[in-house]
Amino acid sequence: MAVVTARPRAVVIGAGISGLATAALLAREGYDTDVVEQQGHVGGRAATWEHDGFTFDLGPSWYLMPEVFDHFFRLCGTSSDAELDLVRLDPAYRVFFAGERSDGPPPVQDREGVTSVDVRTGRAHEAFEALEPGSRSRLEEYLASSREAYELALRHFLYSTFARPTTLLRRELLRHAPRLGRLLTTSLERFVADRFTDPRARQVLGYPAVFLGTSPERAPSLYHLMSHADLTEGVLYPRGGFGAVIDAVLRCATRVGVRVRTSARVTAVRTTELEGARGRGPRHRVVGVELAGGEVIEADLVVGAGDLHHLETALLPPHLATYPERWWRRRDPGPGAVLVHLGVQGRVPELTHHSMFFTRDWRANFDAVLGAHPQVPDPASFYVCAPSRTDDGLAPAEHENLFVLVPVPADEALGRGGLDGGGDPAVERVADAAIATLASWAGVPDLAERVVVRRTVGPTDFAHDLSSWRGGALGPAHTLRQSAFLRGRNVSARVDGLLYAGGSTLPGIGLPMCLISAELVVKRLRGETSGAPLPEPAGVGHEVPA
Repeated sequence: MAVVTARPRAVVIGAGISGLATAALLAREGYDTDVVEQQGHVGGRAATWEHDGFTFDLGPSWYLMPEVFDHFFRLCGTSSDAELDLVRLDPAYRVFFAGERSDGPPPVQDREGVTSVDVRTGRAHEAFEALEPGSRSRLEEYLASSREAYELALRHFLYSTFARPTTLLRRELLRHAPRLGRLLTTSLERFVADRFTDPRARQVLGYPAVFLGTSPERAPSLYHLMSHADLTEGVLYPRGGFGAVIDAVLRCATRVGVRVRTSARVTAVRTTELEGARGRGPRHRVVGVELAGGEVIEADLVVGAGDLHHLETALLPPHLATYPERWWRRRDPGPGAVLVHLGVQGRVPELTHHSMFFTRDWRANFDAVLGAHPQVPDPASFYVCAPSRTDDGLAPAEHENLFVLVPVPADEALGRGGLDGGGDPAVERVADAAIATLASWAGVPDLAERVVVRRTVGPTDFAHDLSSWRGGALGPAHTLRQSAFLRGRNVSARVDGLLYAGGSTLPGIGLPMCLISAELVVKRLRGETSGAPLPEPAGVGHEVPA
């Protein structure tokens, strides 16, 4: 008689993109998999909110590094083409600069001391020539360098668990060691300033540090690789918003039997002591998770795909924490944010899909948000997404959907947001200032009067809804000591069978990194220590398998 062996059981904590992606891959590895999510919906930071005919993305809004999404979907037996309707944005984004007037040719425009420029994929030299005449050859050299760094990172860093020290001793890395050393020890700010003199050109190339939760001054110049993603590869947009991306990853999970439970808050990771455990290895192993109300879900494997600080300091006893509170006290949480969701009557053609608003002294902005004495910057640089410029389905006819993100300190004391100006005063003041600046700089003087829906989100909301460390908006900053193998690892040193995914761990923050983090869980389980992505199934086409 054949012996039927029960499938090992896995529980994934958190139904953000990393949790859903991890669950999909674990189910394909043979695990009977549950996902438990404390909120009443899936998506985490990438969730959506619908109100009065408007659909708002609550967080991520840039679709970069498409090859990472392509690879993940192929691992799941499908493709990006089958799952998403992607649009290439042109221009990729528009930048508004304060305090400088331009003597350059179009596409620069001036309005009452504010300069704006459109940045187009593959044609970024046009914008840079307008900002800094004669800079084209320097930009081409910069982008060639960014491409080399980008490809090196994909081959050796982003898909590595760093489980073995020899990971960094591969021949290609040793060949590039001198250059890598310079890129790691020179700031992005210095790297850019050595090549460009116009402060606005420097801002465009330094801004990707914000995607990494830090500032150009604090980010290693290795991260100039991000310019390859937006200036060379380009910026895409998934029709339906980023909720469509979450829906696609959720489909990948449920097709292979993953069960997703919402409104299920985990209060503890349950463990048992290993018999005869000695030395520095794990002394306990997981046996499941406990939910609010006392229910226990038994498991052979637990993956924490939410905030790592919360899991390590709230769901485990102190003696089992790999990253206890004292470890976090020496870490940088990155910025917080005030988010403003606006439904606007009438169109706002002055904005493109993505628009950035940069103050003249943005070093002061970064110091205010990330410095030793954090405070809300005034005036503040900020970002605006107008997805209804591309996707009419996100707003009623002849209306616009605007998402405004203002970086602020990661400080829960700033408070919560709310509807129609009902958030805490500090949060609403930040929103009012951003709306006023947007209206003035973009030339939309009646913007505030045309707002029919207004919702704000503050650092306390991030802390409460997402269990985010210190109310941070993104996750631990990508400073040198919080990047690559220096970042929190994706496996517990104290508890066997406890692994991590998401922006708090390897390889870092952002949707592509979260998808990679799901794959790194599988690499840990397989004992795979290479820096390469996992092999894709043969014969994956453009159709969704039955």
